[in-house]
Amino acid sequence: MINKIENYEQINGFFGEYGGQYVDEELKEEFNKIYDEFLKLTKSEDFKNELNELYKQYSGRPTPIYFAKNLSKKYGNEIYLKREDLNHTGAHKINHCLGEALLAKKMGKKKIIAETGAGQHGVATATVAALLGLECDIYMGEVDINKAISNVNKMKLLGANVISVTSGSKTLKEAVDEAFIAYKKEYKTALYAIGSVVGPHPFPAIIEYFQSIIGREARSQFIEMKNCLPDYVIACVGGGSNAIGMFDGFLNDKSVKIVGVEPLGRGEKSGENAASINYGKDGIIHGFKCKLLQDNAGNPIEAYSIASGLDYPGVGPKHCYLKDIGRVDYETISDKEALDAFFELSKTEGIIPALESSHAVAYGIKLAKNNQNKKILINLSGRGDKDIDFILSNCK
Repeated sequence: MINKIENYEQINGFFGEYGGQYVDEELKEEFNKIYDEFLKLTKSEDFKNELNELYKQYSGRPTPIYFAKNLSKKYGNEIYLKREDLNHTGAHKINHCLGEALLAKKMGKKKIIAETGAGQHGVATATVAALLGLECDIYMGEVDINKAISNVNKMKLLGANVISVTSGSKTLKEAVDEAFIAYKKEYKTALYAIGSVVGPHPFPAIIEYFQSIIGREARSQFIEMKNCLPDYVIACVGGGSNAIGMFDGFLNDKSVKIVGVEPLGRGEKSGENAASINYGKDGIIHGFKCKLLQDNAGNPIEAYSIASGLDYPGVGPKHCYLKDIGRVDYETISDKEALDAFFELSKTEGIIPALESSHAVAYGIKLAKNNQNKKILINLSGRGDKDIDFILSNCK
């Protein structure tokens, strides 16, 4: 099941001009040790077999592709959903968390340190830490804690120590800040299980490796179902792990149009968004170079999205590269459009999507309204259990 994608790869820690390792020498040495161990493990049949067995027996892979017949009939196109929401813990995050936790164990680490926005990465990290007997510290912004309290309770039930971050905007960026600070103090005995394809090399490459199972599965499943490839492949993009995982399966298929969907927040004129690729400039955050929402002095500015898992001011370096070379189009969807899609998918297909995934669903619907007889494959990266209370209380 695990095979390395050979094209569009990083070279010396960079995807084009993006990525890199903008950290002090002490951490560089540790990160290089992590990468060496990762490369060694990914060549080991024992490691791959252990991981694949966990994917199958613990997480529930392969996740299916579902033909959304009601939406398809309504909009005159074939709309398909890659059901990552059916994974154990309810999202794609378990894919890389299982890999990172195994890596930590093989390196003799005793603890996992992680950040989380919407709480899905936090729950997945806490889950694998419990499974493999690791200590677990999860940093989460106070605002996000209040929006996703059900996930916070799950993390605590699983034995994780949830640390509320009250600095700055009290959201994902600050959670990453605090997690990195903590990790620098404990890196000899802990592994930072980063939650997306961001951060200094080798983290983007490591997370992509574990998430690429989504695209490989989806491609083979779609061909089996339809004896052809989809016309469009769509996924939401915050940091970008679910999207990179999905896109990897189709990057070499030039007939497939690939679309990453960023959060426009309250709208283009409001200036409150997290659409880093569309509105950012080249900059450095959390030890890597990417397209970044920033002020005139180059400092990261507050990102906003109704979906806590998307409100990060930067984005994965490979997404920046794919944008620059024109292989992937990056579009935007507003809070309102995402909410409309959240309700529509729930009431039309009986599937409640995560607010993050609702951005991809919304763009898929918008695309279907303006085209006919297209095959549209959407990565449904997570389920919406965590969002229900917040939406019903604040978004009626």
